[in-house]
Amino acid sequence: MTGAPLSPAEELVALLDLERIDADLFRGRQPDSARARVYGGQVAAQALIAGIRTVDPAYAVHSLHSYFLLPGDYSVPIVYDVERIRDGRSFQTRRVIARQHGRPIYFQALDFQRAEDGFEHQDAMPEAKPPEDGIDLVEVMRRGGNEEAEALGKEWGAIDVRWLGNSRHGLEPDPDRPSQARMWVRLKEGLGDDPVVHLAAFTYASDVSLLGSTLAAHGGNPAKTQMASLDHTIWFHRPFRADEWWLYDQASPAAIGARGLAFGRIFTQDGTLVATVAQEGLIRPRTG
Repeated sequence: MTGAPLSPAEELVALLDLERIDADLFRGRQPDSARARVYGGQVAAQALIAGIRTVDPAYAVHSLHSYFLLPGDYSVPIVYDVERIRDGRSFQTRRVIARQHGRPIYFQALDFQRAEDGFEHQDAMPEAKPPEDGIDLVEVMRRGGNEEAEALGKEWGAIDVRWLGNSRHGLEPDPDRPSQARMWVRLKEGLGDDPVVHLAAFTYASDVSLLGSTLAAHGGNPAKTQMASLDHTIWFHRPFRADEWWLYDQASPAAIGARGLAFGRIFTQDGTLVATVAQEGLIRPRTG
């Protein structure tokens, strides 16, 4: 007899459960996908898990810096090689290289800190409509003619995204921040209570739509733009549950040379700033 099918969130948890194949060497499985290249958030989340598994649990990750080097291939597993850069009293540092077909496809640097007290402040959360007033992101993509909407909707089955708008549709124009987007996000039920899983699941979801905010000032249609993440950075400020609504407040300060830069502030519903994300990516208009 076979057990009940896994929920999308449970499938994501299984995807994040890496196989240890040697000291500081891990193998990540692949989901079923109709897309041509591996979703960047998956590689980032699996690399984060690999790094965390080599660190004393007394240290929590506070920053992640990474580069996407080559498109990933869904047909074979990804191998994650962790290098122990530094083990200090307050901080520990790891470097993770993801490989396929003998070549690096992704690079990640992680820094961990032992808990300590210090100064505290944060930005105020912007005013935003509640999640129930948002539009399902996959539906927004479908209406925009994105040919990958259905495949992404299946691959992102564990993520609930409610799009609130951008600088051209739904948000008040702001001349000081001309390219913005805003949405509510949460992982669906089934993550469990392990805080490491919530960190990785959030990392997985943080790559959703961030680069799209770089097109908001131009009215660019992602379906008519060649888009690819070049790098991805996360600063983790406070622990939080990824399966409870968080506001993804996105803004792009600059775009030039077919590249767009985007920042995202992550707020829980009570207004707490829990993470900050940055990403630069290729935004090249398609010709023909």
